[in-house]
Amino acid sequence: MGLIPLGERPAPSTPPSGWAPFALGFRPFFALAGLSGLILMVLWIGFWHAGKAPPSAYFTTIDWHSHEMLFGFTLAIIAGFLLTAVRNWTGIDTPTGKPLALLALLWLLARLLPFVPSIPSWLVALTDLLFIPALIYALYTPLTRAENRINRLFLPLLAAMALANLLYHLQGLGVTSTGPRGLTLMLNLILLLIFVGGRVLPFFTEKAVNGAAPRFNKQREQFVYAVFILWTLGELLLPQSGLLFPLAFGVAATQAWRLADWYHPGIWRRPILWVLFSGLFWLSLGYFLKGLALLDLFPANLAIHALTAGAIGVFTLGMMARVALGHTGREIEPSKLITITFILINLAVIIRVFLPVTGLLGYETCIDLSGSLWALCYLLFVLTYLPILARPRIDGRPG
Repeated sequence: MGLIPLGERPAPSTPPSGWAPFALGFRPFFALAGLSGLILMVLWIGFWHAGKAPPSAYFTTIDWHSHEMLFGFTLAIIAGFLLTAVRNWTGIDTPTGKPLALLALLWLLARLLPFVPSIPSWLVALTDLLFIPALIYALYTPLTRAENRINRLFLPLLAAMALANLLYHLQGLGVTSTGPRGLTLMLNLILLLIFVGGRVLPFFTEKAVNGAAPRFNKQREQFVYAVFILWTLGELLLPQSGLLFPLAFGVAATQAWRLADWYHPGIWRRPILWVLFSGLFWLSLGYFLKGLALLDLFPANLAIHALTAGAIGVFTLGMMARVALGHTGREIEPSKLITITFILINLAVIIRVFLPVTGLLGYETCIDLSGSLWALCYLLFVLTYLPILARPRIDGRPG
């Protein structure tokens, strides 16, 4: 799979002035992801205490939170990453300017419509369902025209995400009872992307850490994906099967194997590296906790948050921080404030996943504390990165 080149580039003596919020896909979608990571969490804490959802009758409180964190917040990050990476992999332009702005507006409308009282349910569902097909359309030409066919796998993967969203909305419209399966499918597809995205860590580590020599093992990688696919199919088709817990432990073990092969102590001197490693650690730990949950040895909802808040939240924050620096011509070294953010988001996950089982604090207090830390992290991300995302590259190159 191709990699996004993120090397350092010399800046001109006079950096370009003006604005470039739609110069490349990562700019608007990372900005929207950062803002939604902040706003959705603040609203969720409020809804949790009030016991109500957005003004429209379409979502329940928990359904809104689950859907928006997967199909809103996380999907914005995926869109920004792919619209940027595909251009680099293929050398063919992805949407910029007005087409990119319209795509971002479609995503934003889907987030806002549930807050319109008495809005028809079909309009909420239709607006949200249109986004992934629009993203597929934006990526279709560069992916199909490029010589490297392996990257075309992102098209069926996005199509599967569209199916997951459809399964969710069919229940929201009262047609089926497939909502939970839609959320389960989407979660596993996102985690598959993190498995795939994690493959850049050996490259990043070897480049940034003197003496690092991450081990690549083709047979291990095949085994990692085989076990994960078996897990995904089992959770979707046989959710009550006794085979699920060994598969969950298998996913945890194969991911830990990967990390052991890639690890070097020098990563702890590079925050932009250890945050990505910590995201993949939560991926392994999350599946271990899923296995325990299937044996009734750990709360299932806390195990899920190890994967959502932990693996997804931590890994994607690190990737956004890195990609935004590299693709604006800056040195790939986060500020001290963002390094603190990397620490705080891991602390938020620890509080959300482990503190409730200790009994030291009440469950609602744990949610409030963890959610507040998460919101603070994304406030710091927004304050730091919005100016970077809105202004032209400092090296004068397009993008």
